[in-house]
Amino acid sequence: MDLDPIDLHHQGAERVIGSYVVETEEGPALFDCGPTTCLESLQQGLRERGVELSELHHLLLSHIHLDHAGAAGVLVREHPHLQVHVSEVGAPHLVDPSRLEASARRLYGDTFDELWGELAPVPEENVRVVDDHALGLECFPTPGHARHHVCYLGVDGTLYAGDAAGVRIQPDRVVLPPTPPPDFDLDAWTRTLDEIERRDPARLALVHFGIAPDVRRHLDELRDRLRKWTHRVGEGVTEEEFSRAARKDVAEGEAEVEIYERAMPFWQSYAGLKRFWETRGQ
Repeated sequence: MDLDPIDLHHQGAERVIGSYVVETEEGPALFDCGPTTCLESLQQGLRERGVELSELHHLLLSHIHLDHAGAAGVLVREHPHLQVHVSEVGAPHLVDPSRLEASARRLYGDTFDELWGELAPVPEENVRVVDDHALGLECFPTPGHARHHVCYLGVDGTLYAGDAAGVRIQPDRVVLPPTPPPDFDLDAWTRTLDEIERRDPARLALVHFGIAPDVRRHLDELRDRLRKWTHRVGEGVTEEEFSRAARKDVAEGEAEVEIYERAMPFWQSYAGLKRFWETRGQ
């Protein structure tokens, strides 16, 4: 099976959000579905691989942020046989997404509908809370980016990482930590990286974006940048100063600044880091 992600062409841009077809013991499944605004691209990408949405019986979610899971409810409404696998913490927000939507609308304002589209509930009978295995893949908690985050490790050594392994737009080598509010936790994310390294995956399947084969170097860079970014905001930089420094980090790695900022808006990472320090102070 093709390991590369389906490009969901979010907002018409390439390599911003991806979704993966995963071979499981119960047939092909989808890992992270993206937002409702990308359903047409998802369907087209599946057809190019000889798969119809109606043939998929399982959706594996890393976490419930809208760029990863926003279309789940609409998919289940259109395909009622679809089972959605999600963490115990994330499950209630799929069944009743009202709080999730209200929080996201406060964050994104008037751009919410254009960015994400409809956020529909998933019926409780379609939700499967994951434990340590799902469809033959190892599943384990990976908080730090979000407390409801999990990763899945395939028997071939592919780690379906969601955002736990950061953002790296293939074929670039720069690795950045998306740290949006409200759940970013440096200590939890550091432990998550330890857990990933302990499992020694052969490759990382990144939603933002593509397959990273150089796992050790990738995780080392992510760990280092997590510390530097957290320290930078802790020293009191402004949002403008932080974003300027983040763009410099990307440019110095000879990567495309615009596409990284599409995948993880720097103002959003600043907001999460600032909240982390404010909460830590309390």
